[in-house]
Amino acid sequence: MSLHAKMKIVRDYGSLTLSRAPVKTSTGEERAAEILATRTGAGGGTEYYVHYLEWNKRLDEWVSADRVNLELIKPPPTEEKGNLGGPKKQNKDNRKRKQPPGAAATHTITGASVGSTAESASSTAADSPGKKEKKQSTGSMRQHAADDDVVTRMRNIEMIELGKHLIKPWYFSPYPEVLTKVPLVRLCEFCLKFNRSETSFKNHKRKCTLRHPPGNEIYRKDKLVFFELDGRKHKDYCQNLCLIAKLFLDHKTLYHDTDPFLFYVMTELDEYGCHLVGYFSKEKDSSEDYNVACILTLPSHQRKGYGKLLIEFSYELSKIEGKTGSPEKPLSDLGLLSYRSYWSQAVLEVLLAQTDPVSIQEISQLTSMTTEDVISTMQHLGLVKYYKGQNCLCLTPEIIESHTKSMAKRRVRIDPKHLRWTPIDWSKRGNW
Repeated sequence: MSLHAKMKIVRDYGSLTLSRAPVKTSTGEERAAEILATRTGAGGGTEYYVHYLEWNKRLDEWVSADRVNLELIKPPPTEEKGNLGGPKKQNKDNRKRKQPPGAAATHTITGASVGSTAESASSTAADSPGKKEKKQSTGSMRQHAADDDVVTRMRNIEMIELGKHLIKPWYFSPYPEVLTKVPLVRLCEFCLKFNRSETSFKNHKRKCTLRHPPGNEIYRKDKLVFFELDGRKHKDYCQNLCLIAKLFLDHKTLYHDTDPFLFYVMTELDEYGCHLVGYFSKEKDSSEDYNVACILTLPSHQRKGYGKLLIEFSYELSKIEGKTGSPEKPLSDLGLLSYRSYWSQAVLEVLLAQTDPVSIQEISQLTSMTTEDVISTMQHLGLVKYYKGQNCLCLTPEIIESHTKSMAKRRVRIDPKHLRWTPIDWSKRGNW
């Protein structure tokens, strides 16, 4: 579908916007969907941008009018009136992230739907059904007023080019509006600067001198290289990285306010330089002891074990710090799956290596996982059994066999001997 087609964003409730109707999916199945916008297509017909209810927002799409059953259309739910289709506002807690002296008031650009839509859930929420989760206001989860705008619920970039990969974005990202009108946004794979045209991109490539992310190299083994970046010192790169991340993370991505964060960028090394694979960020001084704020593996490198490798790297840093850590909640749906898998393998790896009884606190110290994450993982695996008046751990042959098979697939692991990193106590520094 051409992006040069005229688009008309309708915001009044007398129109079809935010109404719900059955829509035929690409497979021919008819599902309830919410209409977010209308436009006139290249052929002159009306097209609708729809969100399929109970499906992840990355499956949203433009559809032709013949796929929408307008005879069964329903008006917007009453609780969404006045909120432009955004999520129902919840009370925020009063916790605030520590700010350095003289820090300017900045804000975070996030998607309209927190937690990668309602389909995703944090590990805490998964273990406590029925418990309302309080929306977090610290770290990368601080809300912005624009989040309730229906426009931010729509994917606005059609395609990006990053190195040799063409990647279709999943969600909205606050790139300049002029880039939403072109069919392809070209990104420099080394400095991540965006370019509108092929001519400007070629000119930039001739002038760009970077061949790896700015910052300190802290890990190298074979072709895998990690860099640590300071969000204050390397602001341009970190902001461009966050814009890319927002294309694939619907729930939490800082943009302007990168100063209080550190970024750990994973790259693949070849004869041309270090190519972006994924990254995670963490607060320099987290009051909640989070060891990850945002984490992303680019879609072009997914299903290669890199997501679990990023998680493992974050816990290796926590081990050096002598702390336990946990990712910011809520996790996206894919993030929750990755963390559940890593936590399960980490806990079982410790249990199978022990010959003597081990406590939950000891497992926490050996893995740098919080005791809450250790307990929820054991419950998820069904390890906790009640026997003769006390709780005990039961490892069945099926669990051991499944663990052995999953560990055999993890061909790439972080080798602590190749990690060169010294933690900084940011709480004692007067200026970040």
